[in-house]
Amino acid sequence: QEQLVESGGGWVQAGDSLRLSCAGSGRIFDYYAMYWFRQAPGKEREFVASISRNRANIDFGESVKGRFTIDRDNAEHTMYLQMYSLKPEDTAVYFCAADRVYGIRRHNDIDYWGKGTQVTVSA
Repeated sequence: QEQLVESGGGWVQAGDSLRLSCAGSGRIFDYYAMYWFRQAPGKEREFVASISRNRANIDFGESVKGRFTIDRDNAEHTMYLQMYSLKPEDTAVYFCAADRVYGIRRHNDIDYWGKGTQVTVSA
């Protein structure tokens, strides 16, 4: 079973920036597309961003487009989500995920998940 571990969550004020990291195994970073999803209380898990194995393709959810960036360092087995201009509605648990297929937006279709890291944005 592959493991993914998120870090970097915390409490920030609106307008601040925050960077999340996701560490995984070498096998994950050699072969898998990587994803970020988030889930706010009482809401469904929402697609945030994705990056293909070779970094050639990236995609963002509409609510974060233009404010978040995604990148991965396959040599370091780490993926990043850089979040700028944070808003209170960005408050959620952020999950790192991996799948052999790139281009997924439905959380039900993803193979591997981390346990999540909480991001709280105050007004």
